[in-house]
Amino acid sequence: MPGLGTSFGRGGATTAQQDLSNADAILIMGSSMAENHPVGFQWVVEAREKGAKVIHVDPRYTRTSAMADVWVPLRAGSDIIFLGALVNYVLENHREFHDYVVNYTNASTILRKDFRDTEDLDGLFSGWDAEKEKYNPESWLYQGSPSKETNEKAGHSEAGGGHGKDRGGEAEDAGKFESDPTLEHPRCVFQVLKRHFSRYTPEMVERYCGVPREVFLKTADIFSAASGPDKTAAICYAVGWTQHSKGVQIIRTAAILQLLLGNIGRPGGGILALRGHASIQGSTDIPTLYDILPGYLPMPFFEADSHKLKGYLKKHSERTGLWSSFDKYFISLMKAYYGEGATKENDWGFNWLPRVTGDHSHFGYWLDMADGKLQGLFVMGQNPAVGASNGRLERKALSKLKWLVVRDMVETETASFWYASPEVDRGELSPDTIGTEIFLFPAAGTAEKEGTFTNTQRLLQYREKAVDPPGDARSELWFMYHLGRRLKAKAASDPRPRNAGLNALTWDYSTEGKHAEPSAPEVLQEINGYSLPDCKQLKHIKDLKKDGSTACGAWIYCGVFPEAGYNRANERNPKDLLGHGWGFAWPNDCRIIYNRASARPDGKPWSERKKLVWWDEEKKQWTGLDHPDYEKEVSPDTPADVENGKGVKALGGARPFTLHPDGVGWLYVPSGLKDGPLPTHYEALESLIENPLYAQQTNPAANRKKRPDNPYAAPHDARFPYILTTYRLTEHHTAGGMTRHLSHLSELQPELFTEVSPELAEEIGLEHGGWATISTPRALIEARVMVTTRMRPMRIDGRTVHQVGLPYHWGYRGQVTGDVVNDLLVISEEPNVRIMETKALVCNVVPGRRARGEAALQQMNSHTGVNA
Repeated sequence: MPGLGTSFGRGGATTAQQDLSNADAILIMGSSMAENHPVGFQWVVEAREKGAKVIHVDPRYTRTSAMADVWVPLRAGSDIIFLGALVNYVLENHREFHDYVVNYTNASTILRKDFRDTEDLDGLFSGWDAEKEKYNPESWLYQGSPSKETNEKAGHSEAGGGHGKDRGGEAEDAGKFESDPTLEHPRCVFQVLKRHFSRYTPEMVERYCGVPREVFLKTADIFSAASGPDKTAAICYAVGWTQHSKGVQIIRTAAILQLLLGNIGRPGGGILALRGHASIQGSTDIPTLYDILPGYLPMPFFEADSHKLKGYLKKHSERTGLWSSFDKYFISLMKAYYGEGATKENDWGFNWLPRVTGDHSHFGYWLDMADGKLQGLFVMGQNPAVGASNGRLERKALSKLKWLVVRDMVETETASFWYASPEVDRGELSPDTIGTEIFLFPAAGTAEKEGTFTNTQRLLQYREKAVDPPGDARSELWFMYHLGRRLKAKAASDPRPRNAGLNALTWDYSTEGKHAEPSAPEVLQEINGYSLPDCKQLKHIKDLKKDGSTACGAWIYCGVFPEAGYNRANERNPKDLLGHGWGFAWPNDCRIIYNRASARPDGKPWSERKKLVWWDEEKKQWTGLDHPDYEKEVSPDTPADVENGKGVKALGGARPFTLHPDGVGWLYVPSGLKDGPLPTHYEALESLIENPLYAQQTNPAANRKKRPDNPYAAPHDARFPYILTTYRLTEHHTAGGMTRHLSHLSELQPELFTEVSPELAEEIGLEHGGWATISTPRALIEARVMVTTRMRPMRIDGRTVHQVGLPYHWGYRGQVTGDVVNDLLVISEEPNVRIMETKALVCNVVPGRRARGEAALQQMNSHTGVNA
C-alpha cells in the first residue's frame, strides 16, 4: 500500500464505506464496485439518491457503469494519462482548495537544484542508474534536507520491498528544509507539479485513452467541483489499479488529486482501497509479506540494515511525528515475540529475526523453485497453480519440489497438479516422474473457526465459531500453533545458536476442546499488547514503552482489547453513521483518518455541512463525530517546531498527517518509492501503443523477470494485435477454488467466456456462444464467446484498437472447469510491491477450440514464445 502510505502516512483506506453516503461526487476506477463489493456499494447508491454524481471509469461497461451518472470507457493501461489530466485540469482552472493545499500539503516545499523531472529527461527522473537499473533518490530530497548516507539507506536495496515504513534516516534533521508559502518559487512542489502534468491534457486523453474530449471535460468538471469548504468527493479503487507495472504510481496520482481538492480527512472524501476479500487489509497489517513486520515495521535486510539494534532503530526512526516512537513499537513487538528472552543486553532479540537476503516475494521464490533452488513449500489459503501469472511455469516449478503442503477445504489445482494439470495432458509432466511428495490437510471454513477479519476500511470484526469443523479439518490457528509447538520441542534438544530464537519464542497459548484448539482471544490480547510483568492490557498506542515493560504484537491494533473481557472487535452496537460501536478501526477506532484536516488551521470546521472533528475551546480538546486522529490536548494554535522539536507535539496543532515528519500530505514523495517522486505515464510492459509522452516506453524500475519460460511480446508484435484485460465476476471468488465447488454458484457462472465487441467479432469471424482461442507469448486457452457492446473498440492515435476481456475464475478441478486465464499472464514485478501486471497486456484471438493432448503442446509452441 505504498501509494497511500507515502502520500498520507498509512497504507490503508482513509475513510469508511458508510461515509461514501456523505460524498458530493464519487469516482470509481480500477474497480467494478457494484459487482465485486456489492455490500459497500449500497452507500454509493445512497449518495447518488442524495444528489451525488457517480463516475465510473472502466474499459468494460459493468453493473457499476449502469448505476453511474457517467461511464468513461478507456484504454486499459492509460490510467495515469487520465488521472494526470484531471490533476492538470484542477491546476489550470484553479480548482484546488487553496487554504487546504497551503496548510496541509508539501506544496510550498522547495526542491533541490539538482532534481530533474521526467519532463527534463524524457521519461526518467534524476538519479537513474542504467547499469544497476534502479534509482539513487538523493536528488529527490527537499532543499536543505540532509543527504542520505547510502543508496540503501533510502530504501532502494536490491531485495527491498515497498510495503513497510521506509522513510527513516533523517531523524536528526527532519524539519530542515526550505519552503515558500506563496507557492510562487519555481522549485516549490506546487510549481513543479504544474509543469510535470502540463502535457496531460484533454486532447492527450482523447488521443491515447480513447475518451472523447467532451466526456473528459464533463467528468473533470463534476469531480473537481466537489471541493472546498462545503463539498467533498471520494475515490474508490481495487486491483484494477494495483495490478499494473506502475500500479503504485496510479494510486499516487489519485492521492495528489485528492490532496489538491482538499478531500483527505474530511467527511464524504478520502480514498477507499477496496480489498479483495474479508481480511486482505489484515494480511498486510499483520503481514503475510516477506518485507515487513506487524504494523508496517520494516524487516531488517541483510546488507542494508545494521546487525546492531541501535543502527536499525536510527535508520527507521524520525525525530518528529508518530515514527519518533519507532523504538517503542519495535521493542514491544520483540517482547511479544520473545518474552523474558528479549533483554536490553541482547538487543531485545533483534538478531534472532531473519534477514531479507533477496527477492522473497511470490514470484522471486517461485522462479527459484523453477530453477531447483527450493525444497519445500506450504500453501495455505492460496491456489497458485491457477491463481498466479504464467501458470504453466508455476505448475512445472511445483514438480521440482521435494515436498508440498496444501491446506484447503477441497483438493485444489495446486494439490492435484501432479496428475490433473494441463501439462500432464500435454505430456510435459508425468505422474511417474514427478518427485514432489504432497500432503493435503483439510482446512476449516470461515464458520468453523473464530478470530478477526480486518476489512477494507481497517475495521477489525470478530467472528465466533458456529460449528465444529468436520473430520480432520482444522483451523489455521490450530495448524500453526501445533506446528510451532512441535518445532519448539525439536529445537529444545538442539543447543545450536541457530535455535536460540525459536527456543525463546513465547508460545504459551491456552487450548481447549478435544483437538486442543488454541485460544483466539488470547492471540488478539497479545496483538493488542500488555504491560510487564503484570500482564495488564494496554488501552492506547501511547502506552507503549521502549524499556521492555510492554509487549505488543502490532502497535497499530493497540486498543482493540483494552482490558480483560473487553474485545472491541466483537462490539455490535453501532451508534452513528460511521459505525462507532461496531468493531474496532485502527488506529484508535478512527473511522476517517487524518481527520484533523476536517477543520481549519484554527480548529473550527471548514463548514457546518462538512464538520467532523473540531477544537472544543471550553474543554481544551479535540472532539466531534469521530475519534480525533491527533493528540487530543494539542491546541490548534500550538506552534510547530519541526526543526528542533521532538515527537508528535513538534508538529504543532495544525499538521494532520502525523506519520510524516513534516506533518503534511505529500503531493511529491521525496523518499520511499523506487520509481519516482511523482507519477509518470508509462505504457504497459506489453503494449500496442508507443508512449505518447516520453521516449522511455515502460516503467524503467519494473522487473520483467524475462527468461525463456517467461517470454514477452516484442514491440509492435504482429502476432498479438489486441489488448487483453482480466477481471472478476460476482458469482466466483478469485481463482475459483471455493466457488467452483459449489453447485449454486457454478450454475450461475458455469463456463469460461471472453467478452468481445460486435465489431471485433465480425472482423475475425467470432460467433456469440461459439468458441475462441486466445493466445499470448506464454500460453493459449479456449473460451466461449460473448459478443457484447459492453466491450467497445477504441480510437487510439488515429486507429481502431480492440480490447478483449476475460474473467479468471476457472481451472481443472471443481463442479465446473475451464482453461486457466492466468496462464496467459507474464510474471513481472512492479518495483515497489512486486505485484504482477494483469490488467493490460497483448493477445491474439482466433475462432475455434484449441487442440488436446500432445497436439496441444505443438499448437502452443507454434502460437506462443515458449518451447517445452
